[in-house]
Amino acid sequence: MMQQLDTLLNSPYFLVTLAGLTGLLVGSFLNVVIYRLPIMMQQNWRRECTEYLQIEATETAMPEEPFNLVLPLSRCPSCKTPIKPHQNIPVISYLFLKGQCANCGSPISSRYPVIEAFTAITSAIVAWHFGYTPQTVFALLLTWSLIALSFIDIDHQLLPDNIILPLLWLGLFLSLFGIFTDSHASIIGVIAGYISLWTVYQLFKLATGKEGMGHGDFKLLALFGAWLGWQYLPVIILLSSLVGAVIGISMIVFAKRDHNTPIPFGPYLAAAGWLALLWGNELNRFYLTAAGL
Repeated sequence: MMQQLDTLLNSPYFLVTLAGLTGLLVGSFLNVVIYRLPIMMQQNWRRECTEYLQIEATETAMPEEPFNLVLPLSRCPSCKTPIKPHQNIPVISYLFLKGQCANCGSPISSRYPVIEAFTAITSAIVAWHFGYTPQTVFALLLTWSLIALSFIDIDHQLLPDNIILPLLWLGLFLSLFGIFTDSHASIIGVIAGYISLWTVYQLFKLATGKEGMGHGDFKLLALFGAWLGWQYLPVIILLSSLVGAVIGISMIVFAKRDHNTPIPFGPYLAAAGWLALLWGNELNRFYLTAAGL
């Protein structure tokens, strides 16, 4: 019995399955983060502005309902009916309820199960790639964070420091132990990642008078520099720019999107950085070979 248990625990298929199931649960939580974190930040900004401007709240103002990643409990946005635990099973509940609220029948966005399934798939890929190593744990944490950052950027054109900065410091800390790269490459990666996009931003603003990207993009590339080292920054920039240009042009041509409407760059950076996390060496070799170096 113990031998069979050891065989199961050491099986890559067990690890991949466990990572996928964990990804489903984490994906459900990421839906909460994606929706609530920007609102929490806006509330905090409003509170800080009120304090800075010394604006006193009126006596008739109602106290704010607790709003964080835990409270209030999940409920239907239309009828406000609390969602029961058996109605909140990732993907399965959505399919069982046919994409509708169990109480009022209002449609539930299909993005919820999509994010849950996507988180499960990417988690399984990470586990399969890194196997039973410390890299798997930290790569999963980075993967989940990148998913949250990408969808928040799509919705609000915002990359929260609450997520990016702790991850950046974690990447620097991991470099002390050579988890993904060494400290020398990590520190240079942070500096080079931030400065490179900051320079592009300044040159674009000088030439056009417009802001070509947000400051969060600088920090996100610096984050990848901390985790992977400066050596992977060129291929991350190249991949994200190429994919961003193709999707942006396609949206303008086929979806008739106004070319003056800003397109968030964070998701493309996140996707390119995630690919570099898993297959950075292969991508670098391909890039250098294609460039004739």
